[in-house]
Amino acid sequence: MRYLILLHIILFCFLVSPVDAKIDKYKKGDLISGEVKLNKKRSVSLTEGEWEVYYRSTFYAAGMKFSVIDLGKIEDNQISEFFSIGYANMAGMHIMYVDPILNEVVFKDPYDGCYERPEYFLLELYRKGSTHNCFRVGHVDVNKELYNPDDKFNRGYLAPIKRYLRENSEVEIPKVMLGSFHSYFSRPTGGDWILLSRVINPKKLNGPESKYFTEDTSEYHKYNIKNYPKHEKTMRNWVSIASLQHQELEKLANSKSFYKLELDKYILNEGETYNLTNKNISDDLKNLTDLFKSGALTKDEFEKAKKKILN
Repeated sequence: MRYLILLHIILFCFLVSPVDAKIDKYKKGDLISGEVKLNKKRSVSLTEGEWEVYYRSTFYAAGMKFSVIDLGKIEDNQISEFFSIGYANMAGMHIMYVDPILNEVVFKDPYDGCYERPEYFLLELYRKGSTHNCFRVGHVDVNKELYNPDDKFNRGYLAPIKRYLRENSEVEIPKVMLGSFHSYFSRPTGGDWILLSRVINPKKLNGPESKYFTEDTSEYHKYNIKNYPKHEKTMRNWVSIASLQHQELEKLANSKSFYKLELDKYILNEGETYNLTNKNISDDLKNLTDLFKSGALTKDEFEKAKKKILN
């Protein structure tokens, strides 16, 4: 959230050419699927299912706009995913003022940023001049982030997500979630700054039950994960999915090849990773059971297919 706050300050200080953005057309309460349009030419793909817009805001300054949209998805009476998308075009802004502030926001935040921290499972970064390409993966202590964040300044800015959770009070909230953060900015490729932040319920990935939920004790913490092979498998799965998300972002930003991160090494082969385009594992099992009951599968075929889904 600090990213948005400081960028808001930038917007009210400097002038830039207007941008034809579509992201600011969404409004709170909208139910969307498929994609979020940033502008006429660019859009961010969403995983299958219906997403609700629980927060949307656009900051204006002399024709400049920075838009942010926060989405939530509920499946099987549980919080399934959160997805935040931020977009601004900074082409033409006063470079000598804006770029140092942007670097301050991305690289020098004492609580979160594009630099190594113990709680991050993985960080990949390209940085040269004003260009940066940042990819980060880790786990989220949900209770801490909502009610006792390290950065106390964030408390007021958590109101939209807390309101969304209150409006869905009957829904189960995971105690630990897996997250990814993606930030790309480059003047040579158009001056777009695109931020993506995605958080997912491990159950969506068929993850195992957890016993430890604080940031430091979680089975998903990089210093603990080797002791929990099933959790490690789930995290590797998530890293693969998040890597594909980041490659989509690089394509969206028209990234030059030498700005791109080397993420292929993290992407699992088909069959090794749970496919998030499937609604969820219970749907797969239900469909499989229906096939067995209809006589389309033998008992042996059913058992083998079931084992493959569960593993």
